[in-house]
Amino acid sequence: MNLNELTTLDLAALRGRVATKSAAASAFLRYTSGIGVQLFVGLFVAVALPALLYQALIDVLGPMVNVEASLIGMGWAMALGYFFVRKLSEYPGVRASSFILPIFVGSYGFTMLIFFMMRIDYSRFLVLTSFVLTVAFFYVIFLAARRWGRPNLSIVPGVETEALQHLGLVNCSTLSSASADPGDATPVVVDLRQQLDRAWEDFVTDCALSGRPIYDSRQLLESLTGRVVVERLSETRLGSLLPDVVYAGVKVFLDRILALAVLVFTAPFLLLIGAAIRIESKGPALFRQERIGQGGKRFTVYKFRSMRLVDEAEEIGSLMTQERDARITAMGRILRRTRIDELPQILNILRGQMSWIGPRPEAVPLSQWYSEHIPFYRYRHTVRPGLTGWAQVNQGHVTTLEEAAVKLQYDFFYIKHFSLWLDLLVLCKTVKVVVNGHGAK
Repeated sequence: MNLNELTTLDLAALRGRVATKSAAASAFLRYTSGIGVQLFVGLFVAVALPALLYQALIDVLGPMVNVEASLIGMGWAMALGYFFVRKLSEYPGVRASSFILPIFVGSYGFTMLIFFMMRIDYSRFLVLTSFVLTVAFFYVIFLAARRWGRPNLSIVPGVETEALQHLGLVNCSTLSSASADPGDATPVVVDLRQQLDRAWEDFVTDCALSGRPIYDSRQLLESLTGRVVVERLSETRLGSLLPDVVYAGVKVFLDRILALAVLVFTAPFLLLIGAAIRIESKGPALFRQERIGQGGKRFTVYKFRSMRLVDEAEEIGSLMTQERDARITAMGRILRRTRIDELPQILNILRGQMSWIGPRPEAVPLSQWYSEHIPFYRYRHTVRPGLTGWAQVNQGHVTTLEEAAVKLQYDFFYIKHFSLWLDLLVLCKTVKVVVNGHGAK
């Protein structure tokens, strides 16, 4: 029997199988983790509770306009926000609680915009009450899951558990014998690359037949870390890392439209920054460098200059910006921390050489050096490079060959899961990175 046919990786189901310190917490998570339950209770909180509160306070508040339309709109806003939160939560390293407030602000704001454009009156009391109760409800749900929920996993011997244990996201218990009860509901983790003996293969088969989840250790680690490790060409499964061509085409159009709009509104601001750079240190305001783009083609990338001019005849090591690099100017540090130095790449996006989101383009010498030392490095050039990306928001700037190898694993994950949802998640994480300065050098 081909064990790959038994492999199912459902992160939502995995997160529903948790170990908690109390029976009450376990019951709470078990009954509130389902989509149906959360939607039903969410609608009650977003629609029914505000309506009941209005009825209780009607003598104080007085009659309100368009109560029915307001409640219908709030139900829609709650469902839309929940859909986005749930979808983004499917990706590794995502704390849903971080996105609850901004996403529901967006969904309720979008609903109010529709009301405004269609000239539909609504009750501000109901809208505000619904918004506050909805945000509070989902914070309770997701914070409880984050605090008390940790999946239990049964490990078949042969799986390296060090990486799983190091993450601190799951409870791992290595099975001592293939005679364990396959009726147990705990998911089983097996390394499908190794050759199992007959006893363990029968055990895994019995577990699958009984409905017990079977996870490939590589897929599980990928789902928990957001990184894809490729050690041999066959593991790409003949193009499974190729991006979605339909979305790639749509993305080019959306990138250019957004880039044009941003350039128009920020042009005065960009000119002021350029002037300040020229005043602070000698040299041009823009830094130009040849980098590798989609398909391995070279192009010139534009950035605001954040360093003093140096001799171009440098060794590879000096091309990588170091921690507290002495070449960085005072203003350059501000530009790098806020990522404003990257804004001139809007020109690259308009020219179709880059995207807003994708693997960062590397300088030609660095890219050639990485290609010589890191297997399958050039595979990252299957998509257009981006101003920000999955690796940037999860890892930040790299300064060593080992860090570059990890960065490549993040790039592989982005290419494999290339989608609008992952781009939206990267966009949300980018805002957070800009605020806290994570990964800046």
